[in-house]
This record gives sequence, C-alpha cells and structure tokens, in this order.
Amino acid sequence: MWPGDVVDEWRTRGFVILPGFLSTEDLSPALGELETMFPTPEGFHDGTDDRRSRYVEDEFDGIDVFPFASTEFSMLAVHPRIVELAELLLGQTDLRLSSAEAWAKYTGATSYDQGLHRDYLNQTILVPSTEDRYQHLELFIFLVDVPEELGPPHLVPYEHTADLPMNPNFYPRNGGSGDFVSPDDNTSLYDVEESGSAPAGTVIAFNTRTFHRGTGLRKALGARYSMQLIYRPAEADWGQRLGWAIRSHEPAWYEFVHRATPRQLELFGFPPPGHPFWTDETLVGIRQRYPKLDITPWQAKAPR
Repeated sequence: MWPGDVVDEWRTRGFVILPGFLSTEDLSPALGELETMFPTPEGFHDGTDDRRSRYVEDEFDGIDVFPFASTEFSMLAVHPRIVELAELLLGQTDLRLSSAEAWAKYTGATSYDQGLHRDYLNQTILVPSTEDRYQHLELFIFLVDVPEELGPPHLVPYEHTADLPMNPNFYPRNGGSGDFVSPDDNTSLYDVEESGSAPAGTVIAFNTRTFHRGTGLRKALGARYSMQLIYRPAEADWGQRLGWAIRSHEPAWYEFVHRATPRQLELFGFPPPGHPFWTDETLVGIRQRYPKLDITPWQAKAPR
C-alpha cells in the first residue's frame, strides 16, 4: 500500500493507518532519551518520579511542545520518512510544520476517553477545505505498541461524516450542550468508528475534517507515548497553528537547528538556499545566531 493506495485511502476515507511505518532503528534515538521527556511507567506508577503530579489533573497535561527537551524527539518530528509521507499525501513539497507535540498518557492518571470531534477549531481560523491543495495533514506516531487497552485513537471514515456541518463539531455519544456541541444521540457514529490499535512505529495520517477521538487506558500500570504532528501547505497561512519565533530563543531550539538540514529547517519557515533573503549580511548574521550551523548550503547559492 505504498504509495498510490496510501494517498487514495487518506483522501477517500479521511485517514490511513500505516503499521510499523517507522522502524525500531528510526525510533531508537528518541526512545533512548524518553526519560528526559517523561516518567517511565514504573516511575509514574510507583510514585518514584517527582514529575508524576503533572499528569493527574487533565488529559492534556501530558503534552510537551516543540522544541523538545530531547533533541532526538525534535529530530523525529522532521524525520525524512515523515517528511516524505507528508509530501506524498499533501501532493506538494512547499510545506510547513504547524505543530509538533509529544504526549505521555498513564493508566489511571486521568480520563482520556473523548467524544468524537474534528480538530479544525484550533488549527485554522477558517474551515477545512475539500480541495487537495489546501489539505492539512495530522499524524499520530506511536513510539510504543498501542493495543486497545492502551487507548488508541478511534476514527470514523468520511463516508459516515461527509454531510455533517462545520457546527456542531463535537459529537458526544449521548449528546451534550454548549457551543459547537451536538445535542443529539450520536450512537450511530460510534458504531462505525475504527480503532487505530497498532505496534510501535505506526503512523496514523488523517485530516482536519476527520472525526476521531482518544480512548481510555485500561492496561494495568500502563503508559502510552506518542507524537502528534501537523503539516500544511505553506500557502495555507490561515492554518498556522503556532508561530515558531516565540519559541526560537529556547536552548532546545538552538540544539535542534544546529542538527537540522536545510530541508528540515524549511518546514519552520527558513528560506531555502537560493532565496533572495540570503545575502552577505544575513549569512553573517545567521552564523552569529547559530554558530554551530553549517551555512554552506545557503552560502553556495546566495545571490552574487
């Protein structure tokens, strides 16, 4: 199912599940630094990790945002295999990484069970488009095995949701109240959802129009580690979930930039080699700001 069927399934069903897309070798550098990011299952459940209290109030408390304390986690967000997949599914190469999050969940910490919803309300100031050139790509990346008892996402194929309006956006099983919340019995949607349960290295690609939800963790002493990435076409400026400049003077950002390739940096808005931004002045300045960055690729193509 690579590449043609992957694109077709993502476009027609709203998601595609790619079991083991990243290899053990791909994941091992990040997993080797897991403890710099999150408590281990043992550290959380036996209470020996002082960070435990952070995770027990709200389901989103387990999220860290790029740039990560672990440079290897930051590099994984722009791994060449991931970028290749984003280019394939979005059908273009001028892309931006709109968001990158690493997420730890622990059995019993809090409730992770969600109602079905789309993510567009915090990813764009507009609404999702059905035009291929304006699609936004969301990726779940499993860093560990995620069986059903470790809370995999559940997703609903487009065929069951294509006619639903932009408002409401949240569909509790038995209905609810509030802005953007469906008041109806929505059991029929839950009857057709599909589980994303899969092994480590799996990537689930979906869309801002795709209905999905998080599910609860039931495995005794369990922990689930994953990443959630959002890629978009560069021209879809209305989908800029995060502005990276506000995080670009953190030590972790400099560590990432000094490791990244020009292609990886373009995903954050660095002008590519050959762009008129790169002059003698800006090349000197960029070397001063990022002294460990090899500026040769930009220097070689700078306008004379």
